[in-house]
Amino acid sequence: MAKILGISAFFHDSSAALIIDGNIIAAVQEERFTRIKHDSSFPVRSIEFLLENSKIKLSDIDKVIFFEKPLLKFERLLETYVHNAPFGFTSFKKAMPLWIKEKLFQKKLIVDNLNKISKFDQNNLFFLEHHLSHAASAYYPSPFNEAIILTIDGVGESATTTVGIGKNNKIEILKEIHFPNSLGLLYSAFTYYLGFKVNSGEYKVMGLAPYGEPRFSNKIFEYLIDVKEDGSFRLNQKYFSYSTELKMVNKKFENLFNQKTRLPEQDLKQFHMDIAASIQDVTEKIILKLVKNLRNEYKIENLCLAGGVALNCVANGKIRKEKIFENIWIQPAAGDSGTAIGAALYYWYNELNNEKKFTAKDSMRGSFLGPSFTSNEIETQLTTLNAKFEHLDEETIISNIAKEIAEGKAIGWFNGKMEFGPRSLGSRSIIADPRNDIMQRQLNLKIKFRESFRPFAPSVLYEDLNEWFDLEIESPYMLLVSQVNKNKLIKMTEDQEKLFGIEKLNIKRSEIPAVTHVDFSARIQTVHKDTNEKYYNLIKKFKELTNCPVLLNTSFNIRGEPIVCSPEDAFRCFMGTNLDVLVIENFVLYKKDQNKDLIMDYRKNFELD
Repeated sequence: MAKILGISAFFHDSSAALIIDGNIIAAVQEERFTRIKHDSSFPVRSIEFLLENSKIKLSDIDKVIFFEKPLLKFERLLETYVHNAPFGFTSFKKAMPLWIKEKLFQKKLIVDNLNKISKFDQNNLFFLEHHLSHAASAYYPSPFNEAIILTIDGVGESATTTVGIGKNNKIEILKEIHFPNSLGLLYSAFTYYLGFKVNSGEYKVMGLAPYGEPRFSNKIFEYLIDVKEDGSFRLNQKYFSYSTELKMVNKKFENLFNQKTRLPEQDLKQFHMDIAASIQDVTEKIILKLVKNLRNEYKIENLCLAGGVALNCVANGKIRKEKIFENIWIQPAAGDSGTAIGAALYYWYNELNNEKKFTAKDSMRGSFLGPSFTSNEIETQLTTLNAKFEHLDEETIISNIAKEIAEGKAIGWFNGKMEFGPRSLGSRSIIADPRNDIMQRQLNLKIKFRESFRPFAPSVLYEDLNEWFDLEIESPYMLLVSQVNKNKLIKMTEDQEKLFGIEKLNIKRSEIPAVTHVDFSARIQTVHKDTNEKYYNLIKKFKELTNCPVLLNTSFNIRGEPIVCSPEDAFRCFMGTNLDVLVIENFVLYKKDQNKDLIMDYRKNFELD
């Protein structure tokens, strides 16, 4: 029995995954334990969870696979500084001491951290290229035995975009685009320009885009990126400073659009919405050109996607809409966290030469790969926290909570194993009634404490998908955007048709306005009984009450915090926000029953945060 541990660390969103005989046993991000969003430290707690969860020791692990090759990355860094000299000396001075002290000796750093857990033999450590880890995370868990694999992100060691072919148990990388030419960094440059945080604010740009018009698309194509007929591209480095400075864009970039970089505290204006619409439009057009060329060139009907850009669910929806491929599968943890799974699976299949068996479904197990908690553990934590709760049977909970949702309550829903990846899929979710036309604004401002324009996703029973959305395939990981069906839309008045930008926010545009974006789209999660039975049954009960098989679903956290992991995390978020009810497995907590002084204490702490 081969036990392989995959690790992603020291860059963005550290994670660890355990593979036993080719099966994904568990995977988790370090941020969920440390409560530091996108924690990049070595995933000690994640590894400890994996070992304890499977009742094994580190000495039982046959191989530890690290998701990238640090020396190749260091080589790219040096080449970049030499090429741009004397520019970038400030960045060079800051980066070099860190590399010389830690990253250049990353093998020792990894071994030292593993030794803190238990004695580790460094001969069992194996390094894999970053984009191979991404490609493996997309192909090996997919239900395909042959596929084109497209990975697009900011940058790995030097590659920013790779094209590979997966066939049976092997992956071969055929094409690469290298740094500084990066579609991921182009999108991040605009994220930075719009005043959002790089590596986490890209979702905001995507959510903001439908409020604007893509009136700068031609300017971006003319000045910033040269796209060839096959979809390959080159960025004009005169406008960017990510190679030489500690910021993404320079004054020439700002002059191109006649506006300075927005500061985070400044108001969003129509200009910013149009910029967001433009970079989203450009990204979609480049991706579509790429995948159309790949389909024509290789004549393979299946496509696998990974890398941070694969989380752009609007672009994914366009690929699906145009029917370029017969089948698409996207790694639900498409960003760097998913490379821990990919690195381990690559070793199992490609290095150990094990057979990849065809399966009707993917092997990600719904992405429910993290910690779960027993009734005793939950009760102990809640009692320690002075929580007021009741223990009910599952049927009663589902019946009661469906009614609470229908009456306009916002629910914290904590059930089963925690999701792996950036999406809450009905295990660590905040759920509400999508028919409520003030729910989007209310959740954003009073519970999530984030920008009012941010959209929410619908969770829909898979068998009711076609009645409500223009989507003919399943979307269990919330990675495809599609339109709400026309017969569910509400006709806008003449005055409403004249509105622009953020003025469109509060228009009731469908029967499910809380999950219908301003362009009548939705980021869809299909819910299946065999994957998440309790969540499925809740939606089904809600349908019985309302004739609506859809719930609003968003991640169980507030802005700036990771998704909750433990009952204690869930209780803290429940008490510090305006959530009405908290369900943790078979325990139910009502806000009205909690100690009012305790509520005030939690809210003060959230304000300090």
